[in-house]
Amino acid sequence: MNAFPPPDPSAAASDHDPIRASDAVIQRLRANHPTLIDLTTGRVERLLAALGHPERRLPPVIHVAGTNGKGSTVAYLRAIAEAAGLKVHAITSPHLVRFAERIRIAGQLITDDQLNALTDKLETANAGQPISFFEITTVLALEAFAETPADLCVVEVGLGGRFDATNVFEAPAVSVITPVDYDHLEMLGPELSKIAWEKAGIIKRGRPVVVARQPDEALEMIEREADDRMAPMFLMGRDFDSWEERGRLMVQMPDRLLDLPAPSLFGGYQFANAGLAVAAALTFKRDLTEDEIGQGVSSTVWPARFQRLTKGPLAELARARGSDLWLDGGHNPHAGRALAEAASRLVDRDPRPLAMIVGMFARKDAEGFFRPFAEMHPRLFTTGFDSAIAATPGDLAEAARLAGLHAEPVADVTEALRRVLDAPGPAPHILICGGLHFAGEVLAMSPQTWPT
Repeated sequence: MNAFPPPDPSAAASDHDPIRASDAVIQRLRANHPTLIDLTTGRVERLLAALGHPERRLPPVIHVAGTNGKGSTVAYLRAIAEAAGLKVHAITSPHLVRFAERIRIAGQLITDDQLNALTDKLETANAGQPISFFEITTVLALEAFAETPADLCVVEVGLGGRFDATNVFEAPAVSVITPVDYDHLEMLGPELSKIAWEKAGIIKRGRPVVVARQPDEALEMIEREADDRMAPMFLMGRDFDSWEERGRLMVQMPDRLLDLPAPSLFGGYQFANAGLAVAAALTFKRDLTEDEIGQGVSSTVWPARFQRLTKGPLAELARARGSDLWLDGGHNPHAGRALAEAASRLVDRDPRPLAMIVGMFARKDAEGFFRPFAEMHPRLFTTGFDSAIAATPGDLAEAARLAGLHAEPVADVTEALRRVLDAPGPAPHILICGGLHFAGEVLAMSPQTWPT
């Protein structure tokens, strides 16, 4: 049932491709294809058909949509499966520093030689027809996966779900929907039910869907879509659950209680993300052992998700002052709430002041992002970064003021950090946040901090 019309592709005209043209393959693809996301699947399906339908020659697929926590959930799923000895393909977006981060083939980042050969193949098959950057990137990944044997393919939705370029699987092994909240309103909103309808588009007839806790308005839409497709739905808080107990991750499944190590990623919300991934992994493979699952959740790596930076020029500056430095790519009100909770844990554990350095795209709800931090009264600096649509430091400072915070606008992240470190008093906890593009610029400052 189409409760809402498909998005108008022209609505993406104000969007920005959060990709640096630093890799040769990006420069090549950008030269031939539009950079803006196009929320349809027709062009992807045409190119897949020209390539002999690689999406039909993949190992079982776990397809992950949602507003927040998609990347972390994919990372936990990959780590759990690999701990069980499985070979895993994965596609995520956006990348932080290098294009190759988006595509893992049987656990390894795609190589430059593979990228160049696949780009040649896809350009020939596409024969000059219109196709967007994200669409051809998705097809490139699926073709790469079809060429290499593996046991599982984990696919993160790029934007939305229903009309996303990744939504080409007729019968995924499992669909997963992480928490749904307000983001990308210019293309997916404005109502939360409309956003949820977009995310629920990855639910397929008769195939299981594992769903995180949701606001009532979003849950109602997801349940309706699952019912319409006769898809078994497993809902966190009803059919399974996860929580923190004595510093460990507890996951209650219908048939067993798992007592697992704490997730390796910091923050209370990661107990929910990891629990969702555990439920999805067990839906896919019931015979996973507790040791395999525990090894996976405790060894997961996912950069720029409350990541502690210990290397690179900014970390060196912070360490010299005795400060700890953290980096996160969250950029909407839901992420702000999660980040504020994680920062509170940090301060409770080590009662020193909190300082924040924030850069964000202009189209984001900066006031909503800042509001959860109001009671913490952090020292706050707002800054810009290399994007035509980055919010100005002054505009971000005004959004912070409306949220009940005082912010000092500065030109760039290095200057903001120097201002934090030059202030008198105890060495603060420092959180750099506001978006993945901004976080990627921080990681790009040194090869020591490039994701691998």
